[in-house]
Amino acid sequence: MTDRRRRTAPSRRKAPVRRHGRTRQITPRTHWLLLSVLAVTLSTALLLQGYTHHMFGISPDDVTGARGRNDAVPARVTHGGPVIANAASSAHTVRVRDRTIALTFDDGPDPVWTPRILDVLRRDHVRATFFVVGTEVVDHPDLVRRMIADGHQIGIHTFTHPDLARLAPWQRSLELRETQLAVAGAAGVTTALLRPPYSSSNAALDDADWSVLEQADQAGYVTVLSTQDAEDWQRPGTARIVANATPHGHAGQVLLMHDGGGDRAETVAALATLIPRLKARGFRFATVGAAVGMAGPVQRAGLGDHLQGLALITVLWTGDWVVWLLGVLMYAAGAISVLRAAVVLIAARRHRRLRSGRRGRSWGPPVTEPVSVIVPAYNESAGIEAAVRSLIASDHPVEVIVVDDGSSDGTADLVESLRLPGVRVIRQENAGKPAALNTGLAAASCELVVMVDGDTVFEPDAVRTLVQPFADPRVGAVSGNAKVVNRGGLLGRWQHIEYVVGFNLDRRLFDLAECMPTVPGAVGAFRRRALLDLGGVSDVTLAEDTDLTMALCRDGWRVVYEEGAVAWTEAPASLNALWRQRYRWCYGTLQAMWKHRGALVQRGAAGKLGRRGLVYLLLFQVLLPLLAPAVDIFALYGLVFLDPLRIAGLWLAFLLLQLGMGLYAFRLDGERPGPLWSLPLQQFVYRQLMYLVVIQSVFTAVSGSRLRWQRMERYGSLQAPPAAPQAGHRQPVPHDTTQWY
Repeated sequence: MTDRRRRTAPSRRKAPVRRHGRTRQITPRTHWLLLSVLAVTLSTALLLQGYTHHMFGISPDDVTGARGRNDAVPARVTHGGPVIANAASSAHTVRVRDRTIALTFDDGPDPVWTPRILDVLRRDHVRATFFVVGTEVVDHPDLVRRMIADGHQIGIHTFTHPDLARLAPWQRSLELRETQLAVAGAAGVTTALLRPPYSSSNAALDDADWSVLEQADQAGYVTVLSTQDAEDWQRPGTARIVANATPHGHAGQVLLMHDGGGDRAETVAALATLIPRLKARGFRFATVGAAVGMAGPVQRAGLGDHLQGLALITVLWTGDWVVWLLGVLMYAAGAISVLRAAVVLIAARRHRRLRSGRRGRSWGPPVTEPVSVIVPAYNESAGIEAAVRSLIASDHPVEVIVVDDGSSDGTADLVESLRLPGVRVIRQENAGKPAALNTGLAAASCELVVMVDGDTVFEPDAVRTLVQPFADPRVGAVSGNAKVVNRGGLLGRWQHIEYVVGFNLDRRLFDLAECMPTVPGAVGAFRRRALLDLGGVSDVTLAEDTDLTMALCRDGWRVVYEEGAVAWTEAPASLNALWRQRYRWCYGTLQAMWKHRGALVQRGAAGKLGRRGLVYLLLFQVLLPLLAPAVDIFALYGLVFLDPLRIAGLWLAFLLLQLGMGLYAFRLDGERPGPLWSLPLQQFVYRQLMYLVVIQSVFTAVSGSRLRWQRMERYGSLQAPPAAPQAGHRQPVPHDTTQWY
């Protein structure tokens, strides 16, 4: 390590004063409104897309289930013609003229078969009627426009091809209206012709079917059934289709064929034979309207219907694109998460072997020099005694400097009343945690400095273990192992899991990759001269520990993780307190990342921080959490509309992956795995809270606002260790953490 020019010590500078005019409390509301609108919009698009593409779908044109009674069907309809009008009032039917074939096609348009059928019809100068499915119209509007341009008529065949008799009235209306709008948006026309899916001849109508026809009549539709079925949907062979479609005698027919819903190669081939053969027998081909003398069943759509239809098509196209994009993102996120898990676990195993195995390397000669411990304190009376007593009980020589940052709860008085040897109290006006740390740094008499939060209790060997890496002159800072002491309840267990699995596994990876972004304020050690070279602790971010660590990395120092240096800290005991803490952490981390973005293009230690540490933080602590709401919504979409077993299986696989990581991390940290039973529940509350914190932080940062420091509530769950020995007679304290937590 090259010598660094000593800068002015913080003690010679006036402590910075908070300027409240610059740091106003931020309570942004518009971004939550925007997020809600986006979530509702995404959910609506997915619901519509799921309904239209996965709720029903085209299936073989056989009747779904046995038909019921037909008492409500008028006899004149049962024995009448295939075109039925005024079903809701005075129903009447119309037959096709003799020697006339009303050629009709269901289930299209299809991008493969409809163009081929249209080519055959154009070659033979035949006009037909196409009963289109709304979802196919949305996907292939150009084919509907070609049908109209070629002189064919359009009828509707519902939007998703369900059995209308089995739907509620409101669903029937929705099916008909959506299809009409799709046609209006695609081709600029509306139609009065309807053919219900799974319908056949008049004689097959039952009471449920008749209720559909009555409702359709009230909506302005004329129902078109069939008198002759080519049964091409069964794909019996070209010759059989031709035989089924050939009339017996000279009576006019409404011939049912298909241009979609499957492979229609036999239909295309059959048409090429059937049309010339029937023409040779004296039959003519016409649309349904022309075959029965109906005037203008297809009309130009009004401007309102056309615009609504275009909007519907746009929404469904957008939904398709969103589903595709979310699918890609989910697979990408899943792959990245699996890769991260593998890398983190491999790194953790290697880190353990390097630190404690037989092949582990030694940092150098034991570090025995005394250490200055700085405890910044603001209203820490609930836990400061336990913290200070644990420090002076260390089995390593320490001086403890408590910097009271303008407390109003008697924190300084409490520490002074203890009259503990080796403990100094410095009082200052409230200026913030960075200023308190700088005050302590100026007063420190040792080259090695440990910084401790006022709600943290050290184990007796923590300080000694924490400073051993300083035997390596390249090491400028060391991160210790912070553990949660208040683990009661689900929230405590979840944070305990997060500390052990999330934070500590990541620190092992960062240590190996030489890109440690954060030495936690709860337990961290530093070289004093390294901090002085940086000008002390900066107050420009809310995550002063992350900012300081990144600055050290960019200055060429190595930052390492010492898992054996254990300290116990209080975690938030309520969701509100957890939100405030994590909001400050996340927002401060974003500030630090932005401040040190230049590391991305630097070389050496700074480049490792930038291209490894910052990229890792950006990917896994910013981008993936931002995608989490969409992933959750898409998962619900998959459970409802896709394969629920597959979605549940994927979720279970990721849960097992997390459980495996948890078991290994708990083993590395010497923790009992019992709390891991709550891991599945963590996915439904804690995870959502964490990604909402990220969203709030990102919006606050993008808005250019600054967040004020938010102090966590103290609960006094830490207990003081046994009384410290007299000055000059400090002895090692037995390793029994149950004495104070």
